Amino acid sequence: MVIAVDFDGTIVEHRYPEIGREVPFAIETLKKLIEDRHRLVLWTVREGKLLDEAVEYCRKRGVEFYAVNGNYQEEKHGNSDFTRKINADVFIDDKNLGGLPDWGIIYRMINEKLSWYDVCGTEPAREKKKKWWQR
Repeated sequence: MVIAVDFDGTIVEHRYPEIGREVPFAIETLKKLIEDRHRLVLWTVREGKLLDEAVEYCRKRGVEFYAVNGNYQEEKHGNSDFTRKINADVFIDDKNLGGLPDWGIIYRMINEKLSWYDVCGTEPAREKKKKWWQR
């Protein structure tokens, strides 16, 4: 899958424009997702030097993104064809409705192809219920 990941509030705590402390298990989970052959796209409002700092922060910790603020590595920013709209299968962002789940839950949802309801719902998931990727 292509997974778009926000930076501030998702990988690190909100301290923009500084870089906050790592959100527990964010880097380890991202490395596991890469190991599982998912393509990670850093999806952030950061630009210029602040974006470079975020990319380098992740790189030093072993997380290399497939693309940064774009759909593929070669995408040129600033031309008339460029869009900040990212085409991804999953978006991981602290601004999700309900907030950012624990990174362990995030990994389980992706790895086992579960919905939020499947993992945290009040009723047990039903086998015949269609999953989000089957709709």
